[in-house]
Amino acid sequence: MSSSDCRPDYPLSSDLATRLKSALDAKDEERVSDLLCTEVRHVDAVIELANDDWMKDPAAQLPPAVLLGLWTLEYKRELTTPLGIAAARGHTDCLHHLLSRGADPDASPGGRGPLHEACLGGHTACAQLLLQHGAHPDLLSAEGLAPLHLCRTAASLGCAQALLKHGASVHRTGGTDRDTPLHVAAQCGLDEHASLYLGHGARVDARNGRGETALSTACGVARRPDEYARCLRLCALLLQHGAAADARDEDERSPLHKACGHAPPGLARLLLRHGANPAALDYGGASPLGRVLQTAACSPHAAPQHTLRELLNHGSPTVWPDAFLKVLKTCAPAPAVIEVLFNSYPQLRVSESWKEVIPEEVFQMHRPFYQSLFAVAHGPRCLQHLCRCAIRKWFGKKCFHLVPLLPLPKSLQNYLLLEPEGVLH
Repeated sequence: MSSSDCRPDYPLSSDLATRLKSALDAKDEERVSDLLCTEVRHVDAVIELANDDWMKDPAAQLPPAVLLGLWTLEYKRELTTPLGIAAARGHTDCLHHLLSRGADPDASPGGRGPLHEACLGGHTACAQLLLQHGAHPDLLSAEGLAPLHLCRTAASLGCAQALLKHGASVHRTGGTDRDTPLHVAAQCGLDEHASLYLGHGARVDARNGRGETALSTACGVARRPDEYARCLRLCALLLQHGAAADARDEDERSPLHKACGHAPPGLARLLLRHGANPAALDYGGASPLGRVLQTAACSPHAAPQHTLRELLNHGSPTVWPDAFLKVLKTCAPAPAVIEVLFNSYPQLRVSESWKEVIPEEVFQMHRPFYQSLFAVAHGPRCLQHLCRCAIRKWFGKKCFHLVPLLPLPKSLQNYLLLEPEGVLH
């Protein structure tokens, strides 16, 4: 029987459901526990906490989306049990009371069992208690997710450890994307979870339904600064365990393609040092360098100029000269990106027509750089730059390794490695 057909013991309109919902909304944990332990008639009762099935109630006030015609045949209905509520709220004493009275640890009228709820909330003591009373460690929810798939926060590490101790599988795929627990850890930047799963035999290069490995997944979510440090540790861990730095997903995107979108430069550097191919093309014909240029203007926090340097210093092909005008148009608000790319050519013909694609406010904001760019149109590049290009051509894709070995001041080494200066010479 589906949840839509289930007749709850305590429907939404019942007195107990009303009082329980009020206590939950008020975060009155003592009252919640008291209601579950003293007023529910039997331990596996089905309680309805939400139901917006307006189609079955002509008197119901319709939501705005329905009035606008954006209606759907699906609706939200929340069915649960006392055990499910107690596990979700972390009420260990209440949970123990219900289990001692014979509550079913796997009851899931709403699609998720109590163990799922405990893991989602990161309540280790509740998860351990449920497992000790026979909860199935690999029970699937209505969405096809095992409890390990719901260990999505740092607080859930203890839950994951308890699940594995009781026989949960690190290889089980779940959900529409067929993710493994390692994929979930990668999505959430949970390096300790990933280490735990790898220690229990998780396959580091297992693929999900989109053809992604955990490394690919992690590189695709490293966007916000607060996520970055954890993501970098996680990716380093996966690479240490043999993750393929060039594994392609269903769109032929490598982890490096994803790291060159919005992530800070350290991630691209890590992948390149582990052999990622800077010249790889996805199905759309985009290279990692192309990904940097596509997102440079909208990701200034990611320091795209430094990611670009890493790629060029590891042998990435540059942009076809005739396409530089398109790059200028896309990346005009990020002049450091323009500078690094421009300096990767010995000589590039500058046209006065380029000024037309630079918005006036951008030109004025970065006036010294753009003035130096158009000054190059009237003569050749300086001898120092031409020497830089000759050395870089000789070193090729080993620039990142060989330049620091040269007996030169750090400033000159940085110059050879395309460190932006703010103006062109």
